[in-house]
Amino acid sequence: MKIYKSLFGNLIFILSIAWIGNGILMAQDAAEEFRLPAFEKYTLSNGLTVWLMEQHEVPLIYVSLTCNAGAVQDQDMAGLASLTADALTFGTKEYTRESFEEELDYLGATLNSSSALEYSTITANFLKDDQSKLFELIREVLIYPVFPEEELAKLKQRRLVELQRAKESPGSVIGNYYNKFVLGDHPLATPVSGIKSSIENISREDIQDFFNSNYQPDGACLAIVGDFSVDDMKKAVQDFFGDWKTEKSKSFDLEQPKMTSDRARILLVNKDDALETQFRIGGPGILRNHPDYIPVMVVNTILGGRFTSWLNDELRVNAGLTYGARSSFQHFKESGLFAMSSFTRTTTTVETIDLALEVLDRLHNQGIDQETLSSAKKYVKGLFPLRYETAENLARLLSEMFIYDFDESFVNNFMKDVDAVDNRKAQSVIKKYFPETNLQFVLIGKASEIKDQVTKYGDLYEKEITEEGF
Repeated sequence: MKIYKSLFGNLIFILSIAWIGNGILMAQDAAEEFRLPAFEKYTLSNGLTVWLMEQHEVPLIYVSLTCNAGAVQDQDMAGLASLTADALTFGTKEYTRESFEEELDYLGATLNSSSALEYSTITANFLKDDQSKLFELIREVLIYPVFPEEELAKLKQRRLVELQRAKESPGSVIGNYYNKFVLGDHPLATPVSGIKSSIENISREDIQDFFNSNYQPDGACLAIVGDFSVDDMKKAVQDFFGDWKTEKSKSFDLEQPKMTSDRARILLVNKDDALETQFRIGGPGILRNHPDYIPVMVVNTILGGRFTSWLNDELRVNAGLTYGARSSFQHFKESGLFAMSSFTRTTTTVETIDLALEVLDRLHNQGIDQETLSSAKKYVKGLFPLRYETAENLARLLSEMFIYDFDESFVNNFMKDVDAVDNRKAQSVIKKYFPETNLQFVLIGKASEIKDQVTKYGDLYEKEITEEGF
């Protein structure tokens, strides 16, 4: 029976692929009329926000439980939110880590916990017949984790090794350097994975205190998507999560970061054995629920958001200076960042950066022709429905709606809003949201070979990649 159950559970993967494939076939037809499926939103008496969406294509249920427990709340202990989230499944009041994992394996289900910059999430994916058991396991993780010392010690040791290895691959850490350089000491610059000294000093008591303060129902959202009836699911949610503790979440007011710099600056991070230079160039961006989010998305698609973007065409296809170049916006609740990024041989560092700046200058001074704008709009519209073709993606969307305070009109009006982006609007968002002056540069490479050349971009600051933190 156990073998049969596990094999049956593994059908989740096959069924999900079938679901995605079906969505791909329908994407073009649905693009012009795509709307978010019906859902119900309500709040339990303990403050927990609940979103329920029925999807009956396959007998699966996906759960995403998001708490106001991100790295921005680490204070002076970078990595605390991440360690807490990772340790939730290391044992509970009723389960050891081994028995917990055995239950999941037997059911062919998944249950994971993780932390991001502004929130932490518990996710689960399972067959609908196993709902009661999985809700029991989620409840255990959410309310009764025990954070065993031995498991925490192993986790911290693994994290320290990961932090050391990460700096051997500059592409995996340049984002942390960029955020810290642009945002300074603001909590949004906190590296989610932490830094060596803070990880070493975080205790079990620190983790327990962080959990007690931040895993609270009044700052949480439970999104459930899949094969169920709303009425039955409401009862199950009340039974399993209605008595979750109701102490008010710890007050935490996050001020907007002061990112406007009156001068261009360069952070050069030296890596003596580097054969190439990683770089990011940019400045302030926009928050997630900004009214110009969609026009910015369309323009960024042209600049560096797809393979045929201007940046990739110029730096990779035409000049052969890199294997890839892109631009992107990092969105927060109250602010955001913009960056162009790529990598190149040490000897072509300045040539590549100069070309990236020329492309940005072209965006500002020449604008976008109608043919290019139309192509980008079709690209954005064509891919959009595919982002929400699975229960997992829909649950993630509902969670994002809660975290970043936007509603279903983002999805329901998306096609119309993309169509409304004309050349005048495009030029307006370019001027407002794509930084052109006082740019912030972060480079990781062999400083001795590029330092004198890159000083032309602005005031130079230097670090060694071997230094702790970012």
